[in-house]
Amino acid sequence: MTNADPIRVVVFTGGPEVQPDVLDFVARLEKADFTELAAIFCESPVHGLRGTLADLWRRRGILMLPLLVQRGLRILRDEIFHRRRASSRRSITRQVKDRLHYVTDLHSASVVEQIDGIDADLGLVYGGPILRPDLFGKPRLGTLGIHHGLTPGYRGKKTTFWAMYNGEAHVGVTIQKIESGLDRGEVVAETRLPVGKVPLPIISARLERRGIDLYMQAIQDVRRGRAIFRSQPEGPGVLYRDPSFMEIIGFWTRYLVQIFKPPKTK
Repeated sequence: MTNADPIRVVVFTGGPEVQPDVLDFVARLEKADFTELAAIFCESPVHGLRGTLADLWRRRGILMLPLLVQRGLRILRDEIFHRRRASSRRSITRQVKDRLHYVTDLHSASVVEQIDGIDADLGLVYGGPILRPDLFGKPRLGTLGIHHGLTPGYRGKKTTFWAMYNGEAHVGVTIQKIESGLDRGEVVAETRLPVGKVPLPIISARLERRGIDLYMQAIQDVRRGRAIFRSQPEGPGVLYRDPSFMEIIGFWTRYLVQIFKPPKTK
């Protein structure tokens, strides 16, 4: 591969269906003249609606019901107010369906054999499970991943939520090299976004868009040999998990109190 050639990439993700932000990322990969999308591997025991229900129940329990309502409202919102975006996501799903592989285990011998045959230059993780060295080391230039949090302070799950829950003035997104250890790889790029009084869903959407831009630039830098990899600061940081029902209620209660609290008078 020369600097004039597109970089051949393989995407690793997870879940019973490819998430909207992953589809937006895939669309950017397809559109860019410096990337060649070889394949997408999505790890899930079952995919489709049945898989979505099973996955939500396994991870969130009774919270599955409000999350399903939220999902339905998001789909309805996009169909009414963001028709072009919704249409683009359906279009990219059709466009890549022959390269989209749902698998029960990314590290199975059959999947590893398929990846060997792809001969990818670069692996890309977006919302996928934890990869082991025998997989993230397959691509010639290694594997990058996107993490919607600033490392090492915010590692793990739902780190945008937890940053706002903790009262941080900024949230962030990090592009890192996938290595052993969760969210501990060398940082390729990162950016911050001020929070202010903007609600979590809007902050998350802005961060997703900013993150995809940052990811595409990082891929271009790796392709050109210009990427600078820096080690994360020493220290364990915090490994966050999915919030509980009461933590979510507490977060939104505090947010509403902050929004409607009358300004202080002198």
